[in-house]
Amino acid sequence: MKTIDSLRLLHDLETRVETSICNAVETFQNLSTDVLLKRSNTGGWSIAQCLQHLNSYGDFYLPKIQTALKKDNSMYSKSFRSGWIGSYFIEMMLPGSGKKYKAFKKHVPESDLDAAAVVSTFIHQQELLLSYLRIAHSQDLNRIKIPISISPFIKLKLGDVFQFIIAHNERHIEQAKRNLKA
Repeated sequence: MKTIDSLRLLHDLETRVETSICNAVETFQNLSTDVLLKRSNTGGWSIAQCLQHLNSYGDFYLPKIQTALKKDNSMYSKSFRSGWIGSYFIEMMLPGSGKKYKAFKKHVPESDLDAAAVVSTFIHQQELLLSYLRIAHSQDLNRIKIPISISPFIKLKLGDVFQFIIAHNERHIEQAKRNLKA
């Protein structure tokens, strides 16, 4: 767990979210419903299911982040240091880690989805996430705590939550893109 410059971390995360938005717009937004709903050749999720899974996390985390940013009056902290639990969850989600994880029941997407609405929601949520990253420039990423979706008793630092959400998004965007190659 190393200490890093808060603004550098936020700028890096903003760039990664902007890439996710571009991927969604350029790669997924204009695909047909059939392509978006086609299951993976390996039996895994469709593109729409991958994005809906991410939307379910956005539905949980984005309102909590917004509330925390509105009510927190802490001043900007120049540096950020991940907590050990946050570091663990972030490492788990990094794309290319080679490990597969079973989704928690409340985050398992249905197969019968309005594919266009799923893509639109994903893009909207990424834009919200980007705006929250920008608001966070004036906040203390160490001090603000957000409960995690699997246990409200465990809270992570805002900087860890941002990193987790973005790594998780990247992981499943890669999964969705693999469906196009098949």
